[in-house]
Amino acid sequence: MLMNMIKGFLIGIALVVPGLSGSIFAVVVGIYEPLLNSVNHFRSDIRRHSRFLGPVAVGVVVGILASTKLVLYLTEAFPILAYAFFTGLVLGVIPFVLKKMRQIRFNPLYLLLSVGGFIIIWLLAQLGDTTSTTSVAIRQVTSMADAGLLLFAGLFSVSLMAIPGISGSVMLMVINQYGTVYYAVSQLTDAAALLLRGNGRAWGMIGTSLLVLLPFMIGAVVGLILIAKLMEWLLKHFPAQVYYAVLGVVIAAIAILLQTGVLPPFATMAASQLTIQVIGAFVLTVLGVISALFFDKPEEKVVEEEVRAL
Repeated sequence: MLMNMIKGFLIGIALVVPGLSGSIFAVVVGIYEPLLNSVNHFRSDIRRHSRFLGPVAVGVVVGILASTKLVLYLTEAFPILAYAFFTGLVLGVIPFVLKKMRQIRFNPLYLLLSVGGFIIIWLLAQLGDTTSTTSVAIRQVTSMADAGLLLFAGLFSVSLMAIPGISGSVMLMVINQYGTVYYAVSQLTDAAALLLRGNGRAWGMIGTSLLVLLPFMIGAVVGLILIAKLMEWLLKHFPAQVYYAVLGVVIAAIAILLQTGVLPPFATMAASQLTIQVIGAFVLTVLGVISALFFDKPEEKVVEEEVRAL
């Protein structure tokens, strides 16, 4: 249970960072396919699936709440070092994806899936403003149109981010709602701090934030249910082919991370700082790779642990 909460916490952090994919981290730590199974077959054994989904969900929520302000601060204040670490995390996923691809005999035509995955995600990323994480389109819900847009944002981003390798944050940027969602989340953490100091103004902040997040979460749940069935079917019938496409998506994610947080600061950096930043970026990239490899765990072992826990 504790380990699943930790894994959920890491997935929650990944959901905040533009370019990182929460679903690919679920794959790497071995809980992606069990998650699909629990979502799709929840009513068949509510008690068992709740004991698996509950800790993961708690970890995800805590990860998002705990990391939103810190991650956004680090990506703004130390973009090269922060995004170098994130890039390392994604690079560390590649050996796992290659292992999945080797489940079937190599066919050069399958590389078209990789190319297609790369092109689609790269082009989608270019539609949004991946250079800004502070644009807030909706600060409070004032109309049904606002609620409908947030409902669509949840449906759109979560449907796509449930596909391994796709960053939900980037998908929110595509429709200009990244700042909206994470501003509302950061307001919740600010409100919690005010409540601890006995400031009644916090309740108004909580209400405003929840009115923004509630339609988004409804859309997210609907999107997850819809895509979970499709992904379970694809992974059952075409597992290796799926990961050929995922490889392209992962490579696109690396390119997006470099485009978002690494290359722009390097372009304007003074020559005196260049060497130390390059060294720091290299070290943090390696640490990111090691971290991803550390959490690599086969799904079969996770399922066995869940059965023993019951």
